[in-house]
Amino acid sequence: MAENSKIEWCHHTFNPWVGCTRLSPACDHCYAEAWAKRTGQAHLWTGERRRTSASNWQQPLKWDRAAAAAGERHRVFCASLADFFDNQVPSRWRDDAWHRIAQTPHLDWMLLTKRPQNIAKMLPGSAIGAPAWGAGWPNVWLGTTIEDRARLRNLDALRTVPARVRFLSCEPLLEDLGEIDLTGIHLVIVGGESGPGARPMRAEWARAIRGQCIAAGVAYHFKQHGDWIDVDQLRHLDGWTGGPEFGRFDHCRYDQDAECLRIGKAAAGRLLDGRTWDQMPEVRP
Repeated sequence: MAENSKIEWCHHTFNPWVGCTRLSPACDHCYAEAWAKRTGQAHLWTGERRRTSASNWQQPLKWDRAAAAAGERHRVFCASLADFFDNQVPSRWRDDAWHRIAQTPHLDWMLLTKRPQNIAKMLPGSAIGAPAWGAGWPNVWLGTTIEDRARLRNLDALRTVPARVRFLSCEPLLEDLGEIDLTGIHLVIVGGESGPGARPMRAEWARAIRGQCIAAGVAYHFKQHGDWIDVDQLRHLDGWTGGPEFGRFDHCRYDQDAECLRIGKAAAGRLLDGRTWDQMPEVRP
């Protein structure tokens, strides 16, 4: 499991277990499911879950010591190959994960779920000897995925749970979300899709969310364009000189409806309107 994550908004990824079940359009081209199929573990996406090794479970303790020594807080994405609030995960595994989170106060745990309706009933309780949840543990961030307007209903489920930080992951962003009620939300992460079958994201969709975040005083993090890039963003790319139409990208696939070119994730990069957006909420332990 990754020690230094390639995901732009965290320092580490930790998977206490592996496996999930498709739930929404965001899952259609799930990288974790594709990984499971490549490694002969497709059964982990049809009901079975696999707990990771004891040595993997020791990693957060090492990260916590390193963060403490550096006088820093490090963010941990849990879980990139699963869903922390998955109904099909044995409750004792989740209890063990809560204990590990409680033992690592210098790590901020980002628990991202597509099942926010499960959070309240799966919080740690006194029965397992965990600290009272109260207004939320100081090192736990709760988040949910909102890729389209239909998933905006997940906001209310997330807001009902007390938390020090609540965040949204609008990745892959599949359409314009319209007006978003950001009450009680501290961070919004936005990104386009990459990999086989990736669907285009319009820059105006990401821009609209950015504007609402700025107006509401909510941190905004633009993760990536994904495999596709809106043609109005080409001028911001390194070495862009233009051309009769798309310059050096003339050979790339063009989606006329979305007005996007498929140039690949690396080439498309992370600039939105010429700059990066890497905001994070201020967290005090």
